[in-house]
Amino acid sequence: MNRIDRKFAELREKKQPAFIPFITVGDPDLRTTIDIIRTLEEAGAAMVELGVPYSDPLADGPVIQRSSMRALSSNRISILDCIEVAKQARSEGCELPFILFSYYNPILQTGLERLFPLLLESDISGLIIPDLPMEEDEELRAAALAHDIHLIPLVAPTSKERVQKISSRAKGFIYCVSSLGVTGTRSEFHTGIEEFLATVKASTDLPIGIGFGISNREQYSRFSETCDGIIVGSALVRTIEEAQPKLLNPDTKSEGLEQIRQFVQELIS
Repeated sequence: MNRIDRKFAELREKKQPAFIPFITVGDPDLRTTIDIIRTLEEAGAAMVELGVPYSDPLADGPVIQRSSMRALSSNRISILDCIEVAKQARSEGCELPFILFSYYNPILQTGLERLFPLLLESDISGLIIPDLPMEEDEELRAAALAHDIHLIPLVAPTSKERVQKISSRAKGFIYCVSSLGVTGTRSEFHTGIEEFLATVKASTDLPIGIGFGISNREQYSRFSETCDGIIVGSALVRTIEEAQPKLLNPDTKSEGLEQIRQFVQELIS
């Protein structure tokens, strides 16, 4: 069984939502990314999205854009580095399902014939590609199915009549976008968000997750009542950004990791 399916089944038995953090790989560096992954697992993450830094991240707000720029300018992080991080984290005992979050260009540059064996070798369970519409995903979808790697779709409040078709082709879970626009912390969400989530839930037997803007305990608790998974990106990436002076100093690295752990535990407690 795919690790994502196994984890959701386990959490459903416990009647718990899956906390799914997003991080930008290589921010502040590859070794620290692995340490952050291990910290997130210890703090209660159910699975983790490994964000591939990209120079033109259309769906990402300023916080994640800054993290991508740091990873690219300081460390020249590639999609291959991100896949290797998953492999290394697994070799160090991490049991989290890994989901590679990448725009399509790095995947295209790598080539599907090369990419999927590498994903299998690094035990990556899912893919999220925000700029690949379902009308153009046939080749990649076939490769993902052949390798038992879940291609996880994003569904927005504007999807409307497309929801049923998107859901029928999905694997792993449905990623529901809480708000229009790019990622980033928010105080309010799309009007009618509960009705939107109900529509998506009625269209599938798969778990549904929600992301884009969730940043505090109140919001996390609110969506835990209706969603199987809660995705938190910008708020966590901002916490990592704030902790960077400590993370980059060997003498204070443990303090920086503890800052991240405390953010997570306060969010999901």
